[in-house]
Parts: sequence; C-alpha cells; structure tokens
Amino acid sequence: MPFARIDLVQGKSADYRRTIGDVVYEAIVSALGAPKDDRFQAITEHAPENFIVDPTYLGIARTADCIVIQLTLNSGRSIEQKRNFYKQVADGLHERLGLRREDVFINLVEVVKENWSFGNGEAQYAT
Repeated sequence: MPFARIDLVQGKSADYRRTIGDVVYEAIVSALGAPKDDRFQAITEHAPENFIVDPTYLGIARTADCIVIQLTLNSGRSIEQKRNFYKQVADGLHERLGLRREDVFINLVEVVKENWSFGNGEAQYAT
C-alpha cells in the first residue's frame, strides 16, 4: 500500500498533475507489485520560493521543473524492484510530459505493515 506525495512548483495544469499521478501509480503497480486500485496520492504545488531543490547535487543538473516524489510503503521490496520503479517513473514522465529525467527526484520511506490504518480506526495489516 504505497502512499505517494508528489510535490512540484506551482503553475502546471491539472492534466499535467494528473499525468504525473498516473505515471507514478502505473509504476507502483507494475514495478513494486502493489494491487490494482491501491491508489493513494497527494499532489501539492508550491510557490517557487517555497520549493527548494539543489540544482547540482551529485552532479545532476536540475531545473525549476524538478518534481519530488516520496512513497511511503511496506518494507520488503528488492533493490531491483526499486530500480525498476525509479526508471519507469523517470521514463514515463519523460515520454508523456517531456519532463527531463534529471528533474525526477524520488524518495522511498519503508515502514512495517502495522503502521497503516485504511479507515475505521483499525490496523488492517496488523497480525
């Protein structure tokens, strides 16, 4: 059950934001093995002065179009699955939106299953 937080500088269209969400969701299902219809996302726009991304960290040239994607997900995915996810997202955003691969920043936060409640005040995944 990944939960995606997607942050970007304000000014993009609703279609642009929706496409980002679609690309991330499709990669979550195909690369990370999440079930279909397991889609939980928050897409947030920020004023340029409130969205700070280093333009050259690790020798990667980023522009003001850089987006930050953070997934909170259950621990246990392999490094290969994570690499496939990173690539699918960067490639998909490049193909569908023309977003430079260098402008796709992804962070995964792994948690144990009992840290989720999908509603009703219950820990559905707790054993």
